[in-house]
Amino acid sequence: MPTVITHLAIPLAVGLGLGRRIVPGPLLACGVAASVLPDLDVVGFKLGIAYAADLGHRGFSHSIVFALAVALIAATILRSFRVPWATSFWFLLFALVSHSLLDACTTGGKGVALLWPFSGHRFFAPYQVIEVSPLSITRFMSDRGIAVLLSELYCVWMPSAALGTLLLGGRRLICCFVSNHRSSRP
Repeated sequence: MPTVITHLAIPLAVGLGLGRRIVPGPLLACGVAASVLPDLDVVGFKLGIAYAADLGHRGFSHSIVFALAVALIAATILRSFRVPWATSFWFLLFALVSHSLLDACTTGGKGVALLWPFSGHRFFAPYQVIEVSPLSITRFMSDRGIAVLLSELYCVWMPSAALGTLLLGGRRLICCFVSNHRSSRP
């Protein structure tokens, strides 16, 4: 799996790139939290749940069905913050699914149960370009940890920053176009 911090990159880039009018602060915070939520399944290790089990690491909590359920519930709760339901739903679904897709791009583990409960098959992306992060702090504080961070920088953080910049630039371009169009009316 990528490091916990790297799972934040994608919703942060998209949320900040789209701006506060589309992704207000409470929604951005929920999207960031949602992007790490699937990894709460590591508690299963302490409970004796096998890694490859449906309830194990990268199992049901990494599925599209789980992402849909969490996004539906959270979007409904966020309505009390005056955030449009559809905006919340799609942003949170994107944040949750981004977690599973990043995990599928790692060089280790047993894959991701994207289609649970319909299939327990664990999937990997066609290209595994993100070095899998060690779970122990001592192993992370080594050359292995540096290799993981570098792969995350090149494969996640830099593309996320580029995406956020493109969204920000596109948003500004649209605003300029709209204001110029309005001012040119008779």
